[in-house]
Amino acid sequence: MSRRGAVEAPCIAPPRPRPDNPRMSETPSYRAGHVAVIGRPNVGKSTLINALVGAKVSIVSPRPQTTRHRLLGIATFPDGQLVLVDTPGIHRDFGKASATAMHRFMNRAARGALEGVDAALLVVQAGRWDDADALAYDTLAKAGLPVVLVVNQVDRVKDKAALLPYLAEVAQGREFAAVHPVSALKRKGLEALVKDVLALLPEQEALYPEDEITDRSQRFLAAELVREQLMRQLGDELPYATTVEIERFEQEGRLARIGAVIWVERDGQKAIVIGKGGERLREIGSKARVQMERLFGCKVFLETWVRVREGWSDDEAALRAFGYTE
Repeated sequence: MSRRGAVEAPCIAPPRPRPDNPRMSETPSYRAGHVAVIGRPNVGKSTLINALVGAKVSIVSPRPQTTRHRLLGIATFPDGQLVLVDTPGIHRDFGKASATAMHRFMNRAARGALEGVDAALLVVQAGRWDDADALAYDTLAKAGLPVVLVVNQVDRVKDKAALLPYLAEVAQGREFAAVHPVSALKRKGLEALVKDVLALLPEQEALYPEDEITDRSQRFLAAELVREQLMRQLGDELPYATTVEIERFEQEGRLARIGAVIWVERDGQKAIVIGKGGERLREIGSKARVQMERLFGCKVFLETWVRVREGWSDDEAALRAFGYTE
């Protein structure tokens, strides 16, 4: 998708702010490459990618495993281009026979993020380092990639002096190309991060046109924005039993008409998503529509339906039909 819009709805999205990145004399040559963004679930990987790209290309919610697909966020600066690979979080249960088809798909997507990349960002939560973080680091180290440690959410740390011993402990026995405390949400510390990551990339021309922000279409992004609201508004388990399929995406002048189907696995789940008198479904649709208009830069008429397909999350054919492909 470009800032001029995709085939389905050629709306002109307004420019988004990005980190300031004046031309750097230390790296006069243009650099570009793929950068995997890795970390345990819910450390702010998608928020970081959106901040660097300057547009919402990856959905965000407080729930782990919000990201299901591998997608590219394309951030272009005067000195280079970062092609950021957003993936599901890394887990220890790779390859478990008991995992559902959905879990196996997400694990493959996470592993595939390391194929053909030039560097990696290991995103962790400030003040916290656990076995899942260590697993993510070990995965990157085995791949032989230069790793930049991104310590996110530093705005939540009241005692900034406590970060120094934390950083020293994390770095002990591990090799990082650079370490950057940042706040992706508040866009703090990103300029220095961009500079150091660009320095790790090969000298070459941009891999994508300057106005491209993702490799995904508006149809895909529309489905994700509806799913984001499901993740935000439903209970602990139900969001993981839902997926979204876009049945219609039509352009009428400056209006995009979008029809979205929310798939669940049981009739009882359908009733919960719809809510009393359809109230919850209307709220999901209303908030998703606002996000679509903000991203696509045009008016959106969004219709939503809820349908049941039993066991879709453990059905390889159903996953392919719903767009979960490698």
